[in-house]
Amino acid sequence: MTRADVVSALRNPLALVAARWTPAPRTVQRAALSALVMSVIIVVTGGAVRLTGSGLGCPTWPTCTGDSLTTTRAMGVHGVIEFGNRLLTYVLCAAVGWAIVAARARKPWRRDLTRLGWAQFWIVMGNAIIGGIVVLVGLNPYTVAAHFLLSSALIAVATVMWQRTREGAGAPRPLVGKAVQQLVWCLVAAGGLLQVVGTVVTGAGPHAGDSREVERMPVDWETVSKLHAVLAWIVVTLTFALWFVLRAVDAPKGPLDRTRELFLVLLAQGVLGYVQYFTHLPETLVGLHMLGAAVTWIWVLRVLLSLRERPDGAPAVPAPAAAERLESATG
Repeated sequence: MTRADVVSALRNPLALVAARWTPAPRTVQRAALSALVMSVIIVVTGGAVRLTGSGLGCPTWPTCTGDSLTTTRAMGVHGVIEFGNRLLTYVLCAAVGWAIVAARARKPWRRDLTRLGWAQFWIVMGNAIIGGIVVLVGLNPYTVAAHFLLSSALIAVATVMWQRTREGAGAPRPLVGKAVQQLVWCLVAAGGLLQVVGTVVTGAGPHAGDSREVERMPVDWETVSKLHAVLAWIVVTLTFALWFVLRAVDAPKGPLDRTRELFLVLLAQGVLGYVQYFTHLPETLVGLHMLGAAVTWIWVLRVLLSLRERPDGAPAVPAPAAAERLESATG
């Protein structure tokens, strides 16, 4: 390598990797999928921290104690669980980084995929800071809710990126009419509201995240749980109605399949929700319900993304020299 190559590599290592490696399309898809899977895993393990009462297992941040970066033997299993979840953030960063590198090295380069990868990176960084604030303010339920909702945003962006890696770069073409699209947007809005109310149920419920006295949201837990159930039934009803509408308009197989899959996911999540409610919220079932919430959100978004197709087409990519200058400026 020449001196100019070294300087260029230090300024923009992604451009250097892209110049020397071309991943297969399946590699890019798997990289995007790994980021999505890790975004779900971090939600589930975060739930495990709360459900085992380990939220303050490491009482400070970014170190585990005032004198140690890692957990100590005196902190017991709660410290191990909390610190283990912190370590998984690095695994998530690695998965997102892998998705960014694969997207940047793809030939031809697609700026949309790279931007979606970087969006995930900044969401992870922001959520890491919020996670630290959660610890520093003693598991304040509002910060915990913000922590979960930002994780839901990460799942949304990761889902979109995974879908886009399996599509062409052409302009989107709708597969259904405006009325069906509006119905699906109502479904997405209801699904998003369901996520938000779910955080209120968590913030008011008995699983505070630590054995010590932790502030809870000042709302009646029974009432907000019933509201959450009503919203869940609204999402189920919208999904059921969407399936019939898609059948009536002879919609393509993709939207029909995604809607049917969402309906099955909702049924499983609903059964789990009612069982955990009537069995007084056992930790294992609550953890499975959190996993179901993440999967439900993914499938709601998959229904939305199935309403259009993107054919293969020549993406608008700057000339190589201009592209390198752009990447040097934006990373």
